[in-house]
Amino acid sequence: MKCWPIPTIIACLLASCASEVQNTIILSGSAQGTTYNITYVAGAYANYRVAIDSIFHNIDQSLSTWQTNSLISQINRNETNIIDAHFLAVFRKAKEVSEITNGLFDPTVAPLVQAYGFGFKKKDQVTPALIDSLRRWVGYKNIGLQDNKLVKKHAQAMLDFNAIAPGYTVDVLAAFLESKDIEHYLIELGGEVLAKGNKLDGSSWILGIVQPNENQNDDTHLNTRIQLKNLALATSGNYKNFYIEDGKKYSHIIHPYTGLPARNSLLSATVTATDCMTADAYATACMVMGWQAAKQFIESHPELHISAYFIYDDEGTTKTYFSRNFPQLIP
Repeated sequence: MKCWPIPTIIACLLASCASEVQNTIILSGSAQGTTYNITYVAGAYANYRVAIDSIFHNIDQSLSTWQTNSLISQINRNETNIIDAHFLAVFRKAKEVSEITNGLFDPTVAPLVQAYGFGFKKKDQVTPALIDSLRRWVGYKNIGLQDNKLVKKHAQAMLDFNAIAPGYTVDVLAAFLESKDIEHYLIELGGEVLAKGNKLDGSSWILGIVQPNENQNDDTHLNTRIQLKNLALATSGNYKNFYIEDGKKYSHIIHPYTGLPARNSLLSATVTATDCMTADAYATACMVMGWQAAKQFIESHPELHISAYFIYDDEGTTKTYFSRNFPQLIP
């Protein structure tokens, strides 16, 4: 029989006890042009900040149009057509959502996003002629995959995954935590959220949905609070990322059909799904659709297993709508 030295036995017992003590670990910081907050229940030494920073970096190197040497930037410049696993996952989901929404969600709006000044380029002098010329290169059907390589019908076509990549990043972070046997967590990146399990005390994760406010420094007023469990949530709105020029408001959400910033009565769209990438994409699609069309879309697609909470303007009065399967509202 093998005998262990007493100090070794004591050290093993202490390590075993320490691993059984659960704590709430909170990590926060800046990434992907926004902020993140990650809260999870784990042992005292389960601080994965370095690994999480590496995940952010690797995804940026693949999907960030703000990184000049990222994969998507190289693809947009036609310097390569070979894609990686991150790009493949996001492209497939973007294509799926584009088809289901008949192109109202379209990652090829990138040339228009750049022209309006919401991308990495300096804003162009936007004219109807410029928009018409750029619309020729917009259309999700003009880009596909062949042998895990990107195929473009037009060299001028460009991709922008900013309406889906944050949600994807949240999903990747969740998969990482679960690979470490972490079952209770809340991940938030720029307002995109995924919650699993419960807090350390057994209570549910509670989130607030902000009342749309064009004062970009005011996030203080909550429209409602919800209980989120084993579900992802994403919110899209035209009240944060916009500018006003010559008395006109220009939002970052571009309508793929018209080439113009989406203008309708829908102020914000909050969508839930089983994964955050899906919620992120459909929240943007709903903002393009507008209030009535988005409501009809959500109610007519139960197979997607998504739900929605809309805040919209009704002739100067702010009103709300939530689908019947939206998470329980908290008084």
